[in-house]
Amino acid sequence: MSDNILYTNAERFEQDVLNSDLPVVLDYFSEDCAPCAALAPMFERLAERYGNRLRFVKILRQANRALAERYGVKSSPTVMFFKDGREVGSRLSGYIKKPELRKAIEDVVGADQLPAEKPVVNCDVLILGGGPAGLTAAIYTGRAKLNVILLDEGLPGGQAANTYHIANYPGTDGVVRGKDLMEGMLKQAVSFGVKVEDFKEVLEVDLTGSTKVVTTEDTIYHARAVIVATGAQPRKLPAAGEAEWRGRGVHYCATCDGAMYEGKNLIVVGGGNSAVEEAVYLTRFASKVTIVHEFDHLQASKTAQDEAFDNEKIDFVWGCHVVEVNGEGHLTGLTVKDLKTGEHRFVPADGVFVYIGTQPETTILQGQMEITPQGYIMADDNMKTSLPGVFAAGDVRNKTVRQVVTAAGDGAVAAVQAERYLAESQ
Repeated sequence: MSDNILYTNAERFEQDVLNSDLPVVLDYFSEDCAPCAALAPMFERLAERYGNRLRFVKILRQANRALAERYGVKSSPTVMFFKDGREVGSRLSGYIKKPELRKAIEDVVGADQLPAEKPVVNCDVLILGGGPAGLTAAIYTGRAKLNVILLDEGLPGGQAANTYHIANYPGTDGVVRGKDLMEGMLKQAVSFGVKVEDFKEVLEVDLTGSTKVVTTEDTIYHARAVIVATGAQPRKLPAAGEAEWRGRGVHYCATCDGAMYEGKNLIVVGGGNSAVEEAVYLTRFASKVTIVHEFDHLQASKTAQDEAFDNEKIDFVWGCHVVEVNGEGHLTGLTVKDLKTGEHRFVPADGVFVYIGTQPETTILQGQMEITPQGYIMADDNMKTSLPGVFAAGDVRNKTVRQVVTAAGDGAVAAVQAERYLAESQ
């Protein structure tokens, strides 16, 4: 437990938050919540950096439900800002990234003064991203006695570290905790001399030359080769009202937020494995779950489909695209458009859970290499991109199967090819 973070409850809320002499950033968190676990170390690190200008406070949502309901908090984690006894700034919820939280903090207290001159650090291989692809690449390049640096925006492990159960990973009993698997990979990479630098925000890249240049908030890295393994994040619902209702009725984690909808009517948007499996999971609490999907069939596995079709609590709305999230005081449902007729209709619900795929983390790479319209990096079977000395691995790469094991395989191939590239370019 960090000395820079204050834990409060409903009884002390007025004293600790509303009457604070400093602005407050408040994290409503839950136990057994993967996005909350991902946010926790980031919250601590930012508390060290901004603690003299902002009070960092955490409150357990499950133990303070009445207070959470008073402020309309329906998602874990939800981050709120208070100043002079009232809420200010923007709320954040779900899988929160460090740049997103840092910007929200600086909107309240002002930006940090960045160093005028940044040190330059040289390496053989720079790996961007510390998920299973990046960590596997680090293990292989480190074992090859190369000078390797791995940068990660948060803590290494990626989405896999926040997945409680990973099934079918080779060499396990069938199910392994994501955190345990990723900690083992990280430990192995470090044992081979890889330098791991976490909570690094990449501000600018130039991968076009023989020396690759990557700039973060405090360091400039020069590398002879780069492996991009930045992964992907859950895709937000592209509908009017999503931002307004995110964390107040629109959710991206059924495990985190499903229990609060006991006896309620829910919608799940999507038709893949995650959508269908989570819809089935939500029937433990909800009286009814409606799957809204833009196609006339599901893309989930046969097993998952059979379980959903056999569940009497699950209904389906086929061939419809979500155009708006509706509510007044509380979420009331979705407006959907029939893709065949063009007609709009209202689907009532008390909450919405979204599983419509992932968004690759490639914004900063646009214009430097060949990237699909969906944002995925084009790379061949050897993980080579359109730029010499730049390789892509894992979920960020344009491919059809995205699993932890395939990400690790990509990382191994990228590492071997990077080693060969360096040997040939000497």
